Amino acid sequence: MKMNRILSALAVATSLAMSAQTHAVDITGAGATFPYPIYAKWAEAYKAQTNVGLNYQSIGSGGGIKQILARTVDFGATDAPMTPEEQAKNGLAQFPTVIGGVVPVVNLAEVTGGQLKMTPDVLADIYLGKITKWNDARIAAINADVKLPDLAITVVHRADGSGTTFIFTTYLAQVSEEWKTSVGADKAVQWKVGTGGKGNEGVASYVQRIKGSIGYVEYAYALQNKMDYVQLKNREGLFVKPDDTSFKAAAANAKWDAKGGFYEILTNEPGKDSWPITGATFILVYKSQDNAATGKEVLKFFDWAYSNGGKMASDLDFVPLPESVQKQIRSSWKASIRDASGQSLWK
Repeated sequence: MKMNRILSALAVATSLAMSAQTHAVDITGAGATFPYPIYAKWAEAYKAQTNVGLNYQSIGSGGGIKQILARTVDFGATDAPMTPEEQAKNGLAQFPTVIGGVVPVVNLAEVTGGQLKMTPDVLADIYLGKITKWNDARIAAINADVKLPDLAITVVHRADGSGTTFIFTTYLAQVSEEWKTSVGADKAVQWKVGTGGKGNEGVASYVQRIKGSIGYVEYAYALQNKMDYVQLKNREGLFVKPDDTSFKAAAANAKWDAKGGFYEILTNEPGKDSWPITGATFILVYKSQDNAATGKEVLKFFDWAYSNGGKMASDLDFVPLPESVQKQIRSSWKASIRDASGQSLWK
């Protein structure tokens, strides 16, 4: 009798332990460094509320795509959206999470507080290696009120496959025919000049250390590292500063299409307040989920982030997605993401 009670107690304890394990499914993701600050913030808050953890590796968009294709993570993250054709070929679903901006940052003791102005052609020619000094006549012509140093320009770029690079080079290809034909737009390109840093973190670190350098990072990294950014002339011919207002102005032109896999490029958008190098960041998951429980946890995490993470995103100067887009995304989950038996994973 006593033994029966002991066995019964052990069975209940085992059942409870298994239940706890079932309900505490941690998720893994890898990819873009662009959204890492907000994903880390969301993960911390979500863990506190649900006890479900997120292990996110900030390794660059190229790495994130490689890992999701190798099925070594539960989701991939990229700032370079997959085309509808690429998604179909690989059996993937794609959806955006937040919108932000890529900003040129400089290390010039003589120029602070976002004083420095740049035009698209000047920025392109710096990265083409055609403008090599900070007191070049073309830079001076648009900065008459700034004392520019007689200092060599050190160009810094990403060394890894990067969605931030995709956004940046897509913009340069839109505004410079020479860039378009000689370098092009991609997650990784053959740079004409400069030194490479790994991740937004690496580029920020190089620019902070090298006097006279220029690089490009996601805006949250510029803020966190107290870096000096430039004003950039936009499509309407107006100089604008990067912030959530100018990112939102650019994003206002987005035409999100669930049927097109939410593929959308937001660089060089019209609007007097639009920041020219704006971009969304995206999540990639398999349409057919081998592990339904984990797949559902991924969707639950991002569902929670849409509903509860907007202020956290805004605080980091990301732009939350409009509710209408969030609704489209949830509908796309229901329509396209399924378990091994073909049942919709999202109810």
